[in-house]
Amino acid sequence: MLKMVTATRYIAPLHEGGSLPGLVEADDFGTYVMKLTGAGQGRKTLVAEVVCGELARRLGLRVPRLATVELDPVLGLGEPDQEVQELLRSSGGANLGMDFLSGALGFDPLAFSVSRAEAGRIVWFDALVNNVDRSWRNPNLLMWQGELWLIDHGATMIWQHNWPAAEASAARPYDASDHVLRPFAPDVAGAAAELAPLVTEDLLAEVTAEIPDAWLAAEPGFDSADDLRRAYARPLLARAAAVHERIDGIEGAK
Repeated sequence: MLKMVTATRYIAPLHEGGSLPGLVEADDFGTYVMKLTGAGQGRKTLVAEVVCGELARRLGLRVPRLATVELDPVLGLGEPDQEVQELLRSSGGANLGMDFLSGALGFDPLAFSVSRAEAGRIVWFDALVNNVDRSWRNPNLLMWQGELWLIDHGATMIWQHNWPAAEASAARPYDASDHVLRPFAPDVAGAAAELAPLVTEDLLAEVTAEIPDAWLAAEPGFDSADDLRRAYARPLLARAAAVHERIDGIEGAK
C-alpha cells in the first residue's frame, strides 16, 4: 500500500501546474508535492497518478515515491491566494503526495542526452497509458542526481472519463510525433520486447490495489471499488501486447 502521511505545514502553491499542486511538509519529516482532490478532474487525476506511477516503477522507470497525504484544510488559512484557499478547503482528507526532488532540473532535450534504450522505454510506457503530456513544450521529466525521472501522469488513460467507450478508446493509436524524446531515436521495439511481457494481470492487480478506496467510491456503473480497479486494469492489459505497433510519428517504432 502507498505510504500514509499527514500534512503538518503547507509551504507554498506550485504555479507551474494547471491543477495548482502545493508543497507540504508531513509528519514523517518529508517534503511532498501534493495534488488535491478538489482540483481539475479531481480524484480521477490522482487515480491516474497512482496507476501510472506505480506501474512505471514496477517496470523499472524512475518515478518519485508516492504517498497519500491527509490534509486538514485549516493548514491553508494563512495562504494569501484566495483560489488556493478555496482549493484547500475543498480537498480535506486523503490527497496524493509525491516526494519532492530537491534540486531537480526540468528536462531540456537540448541540454541533456538520453540513450535510445531509455527513450524507447519511456515512449513505450507513454503509449501504453496514452500519455498526451510529454511534449517538448511540457516534458514532465526531471533530471535529478544525473538520472531521468518521470512526473505528472494526470493526463493519461483518457478512457477513464467515459467507461462505456473505454475498450474502443484504449485501442486507438498513440501519436508520438510531438514526444520530447523523439529526437533521441527511441528503441520502441526493444522496449516492447523487454516490458510488454511484464504487464500481466497479476501485476496490474497489484498496481490497482494501491488506489485508495475513497478515490473509487460512487463511480457510476460499478458495484464496488474492486470492480472499478479491474476496469482500470483491462485496457492496459489488452494494450500492452501490441501498442508498439500502433505508435505513430517515430521512425522504426513498428
